[in-house]
Amino acid sequence: MMTRPLEGKTAFITGAARGQGRAHALRLATDGADIIAVDLCGQIDSVPYPLGTTEDLAATVKLVEDTGARIVAQQADVRDRAALDAALRSGLDEFGRLDIVVANAGIAPMQSGDDGWHDVIDVNLTGVYHTIEVAIPAIKEHGSGGSIVLISSSAGLAGVASADAGAIGYAASKHALVGLMRVYANLLAPDNIRVNSIHPSGVATPMINNEFTLKWLADMAASGAASGSGNALPVQILQADDIANAVAWLVSDQARYITGIAMPVDAGLVNKR
Repeated sequence: MMTRPLEGKTAFITGAARGQGRAHALRLATDGADIIAVDLCGQIDSVPYPLGTTEDLAATVKLVEDTGARIVAQQADVRDRAALDAALRSGLDEFGRLDIVVANAGIAPMQSGDDGWHDVIDVNLTGVYHTIEVAIPAIKEHGSGGSIVLISSSAGLAGVASADAGAIGYAASKHALVGLMRVYANLLAPDNIRVNSIHPSGVATPMINNEFTLKWLADMAASGAASGSGNALPVQILQADDIANAVAWLVSDQARYITGIAMPVDAGLVNKR
């Protein structure tokens, strides 16, 4: 009989329409969790590549349902705390409890100017703050603890960016998630709610696999700014499932005493730098 370690639990995942968010939803659903999935399903002007769509979110719903798990999917902007809270409430009305949060929604407007700075801070930092805040009361309500995972980046552990404001904002926002994680790990420990962050190097998702981000990476390499920044292990890029596997472990009882850590899943990139 297949072990389903998250049976009876509910996970709230932002940025779930595609990429890492979809991988997290599928992995946690396979482990038995019900899923509350949220995505903007719209475009942000400073982001040069296409963001997820309603069709992408519908595909995530179908894939999760194919695992046998239940899912409630809503469109919501993590920058809008009230809309995010309403989306979460829709899932809570269906499932009745919340145990796991994966704050995954993020953008990478690397070649953008000041608008990119403001948008990336609003989405990648303020959006994660909103995600945690709307989730805390629901996790506390059932009194049996929980797990919150913030999806940061290897750029949240090393000072890698171009001179473009969007790229600087990306690195700053991902570094800021470490501070956010450590504060909430302390604040929520008395309620047995664990908080950790994961820091991937490049992952093969639409955030990277688009002409704009690939050109930015190529320009960084050509300028020497990315010198020595390749993965230490012999793999050029990670897969979304690699990060989802780490999330699944962190939210499981196998990691029940792990809180307040910034965990690289980066094939040795940060250590190599």
